[in-house]
Amino acid sequence: MISDYRCFFCFVRAFEKLLEKENISDEAKSSFTHDMLSLYQKNRDKLISPEFARELHILLRGYTHNQDPYKEAKKKFNDLALKMWPELNKLILRSKDPYDTALRLAIAGNIIDFAANDKFNLQETIDRVLISEFATDHSTELKRRLEKARTVLYLGDNAGEIVFDKLFIKTIKHPEVIYVVRGAPIINDATIEDADYIGMKEIAEVITSGYDAPSTIIDKSSEQLREYFKKADIIISKGQGNLEGLLLLNDDRVFFLLMVKCDVIAETLKVKNGSFVVYNAFI
Repeated sequence: MISDYRCFFCFVRAFEKLLEKENISDEAKSSFTHDMLSLYQKNRDKLISPEFARELHILLRGYTHNQDPYKEAKKKFNDLALKMWPELNKLILRSKDPYDTALRLAIAGNIIDFAANDKFNLQETIDRVLISEFATDHSTELKRRLEKARTVLYLGDNAGEIVFDKLFIKTIKHPEVIYVVRGAPIINDATIEDADYIGMKEIAEVITSGYDAPSTIIDKSSEQLREYFKKADIIISKGQGNLEGLLLLNDDRVFFLLMVKCDVIAETLKVKNGSFVVYNAFI
């Protein structure tokens, strides 16, 4: 739930930056802030953070009429990641363990998260993940399960990061991967437009969640996604938002791949903030 005060102040910081970028009056900004606080007070014990984020973005659009405030940022990081593709692909192919290297790069891509922080160094994160130990490392079991799985459901997270996911999917060479993006623009999360732009359909079937929260919330997702989720042999969940939506399902098929970017998630997973994680709750 968003009852943890740290979650609320994280939203305050994020929306303060958004409001500064939008061409609306100071009066409108003040009104939005009042509405935001009211929304929090009414929902603090009802909604998880991604659901509250969705409600806040709906509220903000009522003031700005901007359906996709991160559109330019998403393209920027898709282009940056695509530019990095040739060298990263070479790095994987030359690696002693291509699976491990591609997995690490997929997790490094999770730094591209404007919900957590819009100030980050992608190359520095890549360099660090290649030499770091995972704070929780269930990657060997993930590999074993991937080798046995008939179908893999891969829940994507952010634009830009989606290119790193494509590298990992290309490396594992699984014949039946379904890649899931958000149902509509929300923060800098990947949508079907991003998947088309970076060519994800070349190596995976791509579907949307049918819902525009920055998470995968199964009971609010499309019937198509619910059916794929039910039938999948293994589920790869990228990022903090998807973790928040899925962790309490207690499903042993789900492997969470992420970089931990806040103290709340760090405490939940019992790791340090800034850690890299491959986590299955049943191992």
